[in-house]
Amino acid sequence: MLVNMTDILNKSREGRYGVIAPNICNEDTARAAIETAVENRAPMILDLIFNAADDVPALAKAAVEMAEKAPVPVALNLDHGGTFEQAIIAIRAGFSSIMVDRSSLPYEENVAEVAQLVKIAHAVGVSVEAELGHVGSGESYAADRNAGLTDPRQAKEYVERTGVDALAVAIGTAHGKYVGTPHLDFDLLHAIYDQVEVPLVLHGGSGSGDENLARATREGITKVNIGTDLFQAGIDNLLAHHGELKRAHLSYRLLSDGYKAKLTHYMKLVNQCGKA
Repeated sequence: MLVNMTDILNKSREGRYGVIAPNICNEDTARAAIETAVENRAPMILDLIFNAADDVPALAKAAVEMAEKAPVPVALNLDHGGTFEQAIIAIRAGFSSIMVDRSSLPYEENVAEVAQLVKIAHAVGVSVEAELGHVGSGESYAADRNAGLTDPRQAKEYVERTGVDALAVAIGTAHGKYVGTPHLDFDLLHAIYDQVEVPLVLHGGSGSGDENLARATREGITKVNIGTDLFQAGIDNLLAHHGELKRAHLSYRLLSDGYKAKLTHYMKLVNQCGKA
């Protein structure tokens, strides 16, 4: 069933378990993620970013149809919505949640633009995630790691002024593959959790380390975004078994199987399975 992301995250926060939000880029990955959720009796959040697909509304339509048929709760979330137009397109396309990413803007501009889209989204039953602080790139981890960490007291004010349903925080993770060793600041996470009443989101989960992610979801993180590791697992599985293929079109199943296996691993890691 297609649900508002807040329905999934509030239950997760109350139960102190995590929810992995896999990135999808086509119908195959959307189907793989939903199949994994059904197989593990788990809630699922599909993250879709505009640069991942040529026709986001068409992919959203397919994902929504699959979600509506699923026997577990599934939310479709716009990941890193960078413009007002993207947010409106996503809402019209059937997304049940949008991330309004204004983390690179000055604070007051971030607040103003997010608050505007919160009013619009809430008017049509769509939840909103936003980011305070800035999660940078793993390729420039040494420079980015400390540059945009979230301020706990500012986070409290930000949530109150914008009305967001979930807050993405910067505590030491990075997007993509790390150059260097990830270091998560759990004292900072605790301070943010004590100040903020909405579910907290961790971007840059890939490569951050199983122990770090398991601990983060035990100690305050509710949603964990995973992309790179899932796609790489699909590629690895294809390369490992391509010689066994009798028919070339089955290569897509190998990609899907690798993606699903890695997603299942992360879902078990954050205690998500069986929570539907």
